[in-house]
Amino acid sequence: MAGHAEHLARFEHISLQEMDSVKLQNRVDTKYVFAAYLLPELLEAMLPHYRLLHVNDQPGAAYRSLYFDTPDHRHFQDHHNKRSFRNKVRFREYIGSDLVFLEVKRKTGGGRTDKARIRVPAILELLSEEQVRFIQEATGRTESLQPTLWNHFTRYTFVNRHAPERLTMDVDLTFSDPARKQALGDIVVAELKQERADRSAPFVQLMRTRGIRPAGMSKYCVGMLMLQRPVKHNAFKEVLLRLEALRRSGRTFEPVSPR
Repeated sequence: MAGHAEHLARFEHISLQEMDSVKLQNRVDTKYVFAAYLLPELLEAMLPHYRLLHVNDQPGAAYRSLYFDTPDHRHFQDHHNKRSFRNKVRFREYIGSDLVFLEVKRKTGGGRTDKARIRVPAILELLSEEQVRFIQEATGRTESLQPTLWNHFTRYTFVNRHAPERLTMDVDLTFSDPARKQALGDIVVAELKQERADRSAPFVQLMRTRGIRPAGMSKYCVGMLMLQRPVKHNAFKEVLLRLEALRRSGRTFEPVSPR
């Protein structure tokens, strides 16, 4: 959002310490995907409702993540097969803040997301015994895990002024492995995190008035496909086609209708 600095500068700041009251580790997530050209108008409309997180006096933070999966990509396949209970395992580094976590993100049924995490010194491609135990306890599974892909992005975090709600906007997404690197393009991935789904929330209303509907899109799964991994992908074909159409034309992203 470098081109939107003047809009971001108008938001009231919130610090990491102030955000402790809205961690929302157990929550309902609603994701939206849209073209970046919509940002100036959207940010202007958000001003009365949200504050913007600043870290080290900066409005955005650079992130990088290393995902782990089983040799047969069980976590990817569980998502592809729309299993209600599924896991993702990753290291995540908040670049510039000396914070690195090992995280287990779990879909727990009923549309809810739960996240368990521990702080670690650095991202490593070989899990320690302690980290393996943490993952096993968090997932309830005993699995052999290996590093699968990296992603990098810049995140802007907004906090609702009047409700326990956070909104993240991820831009400049790239995916990489030792063989290749792919950029998602001029696309924003926004995720609304709430204690319970509230369709009267300001951002939901802003999306609705612009004709942008919720769109499930896993960054991990899209990264696997953009890096041309030999995995089953029928359920994601339309997602990839529409992402490509969004890059080309700037049309808003429409979710895939169930069949």
